[in-house]
Amino acid sequence: MPATRQLIRVGHSPDPDDAFMFHALSNGKIDTGDYEFTHELVDIETLNRRAFAGELELTALSLHAYAFLSDKYILCPCGASMGDGYGPMVVAREALPLSALADKTIAVPGTLTTAFLALRLALGREFDHVVVPFDEILNVVEEGSFNGRRIDAGLIIHEGQLTYGEHKLNLIVDLGQWWMAETGLPLPLGANGLRKDLGEPHLTEINRLLRESIQYGLAHRQEALDYALRYGRNLDRGQADRFVGMYVNDWTLDFGPRGREAVATLLARGYEAGVIPQLVKPEFVA
Repeated sequence: MPATRQLIRVGHSPDPDDAFMFHALSNGKIDTGDYEFTHELVDIETLNRRAFAGELELTALSLHAYAFLSDKYILCPCGASMGDGYGPMVVAREALPLSALADKTIAVPGTLTTAFLALRLALGREFDHVVVPFDEILNVVEEGSFNGRRIDAGLIIHEGQLTYGEHKLNLIVDLGQWWMAETGLPLPLGANGLRKDLGEPHLTEINRLLRESIQYGLAHRQEALDYALRYGRNLDRGQADRFVGMYVNDWTLDFGPRGREAVATLLARGYEAGVIPQLVKPEFVA
């Protein structure tokens, strides 16, 4: 092993599925050879914004954000978060039809999240929104205001998809279900991007190590789940296990042809709707 190893700064969300995925890399469970990985746990919208400066060699990205970052980052074929008939949700204190949301003020976890893009596509128009930290949205909707702004509904990601009922809120739309009905495809929410200037063979090798970390977690599920529970934000073990199963699975090992089609379709529809300024064809590490 060389005396000096190449530093790879990794950014991912502080939630159970990402923790599960990165367990082996974070905790020395696999041999990383010529590379030293350091990890920063940051909410996805912050990671999206930081990626414009290319601060991190390997970072979680919303597929919506990737549309603005394809000059800097290439997608890893592993590490996807796919909503296969489920996904981000809009919840509200009152039961409402989807069509009524366009006239409401909605708390969102960030305007570069794929959840935001999917909701914009579902509504077919711009809508009034307030950016709120993702882990505060359920409380904000329950209370009905944020920083003096009235809040009618909230766009929830991560474990809020399992816990919104505890806040006595109504599900208005599951955007993963909506997308599946629209396209017949899973909703590609997030991916891992590698900074292009790393070049070959680093891109291929780092992608291989990421895949090995995911495989380790799946093969040592209870051990990886123990680690993931640290980031469960009051999820019990059963809920955390369910949540990890939703977003770390065969899709995470490889997008595959159907997953890649889903990414291309999402980006094309975002462009057609005027949300994404140019048509981006996704590029993956070989």
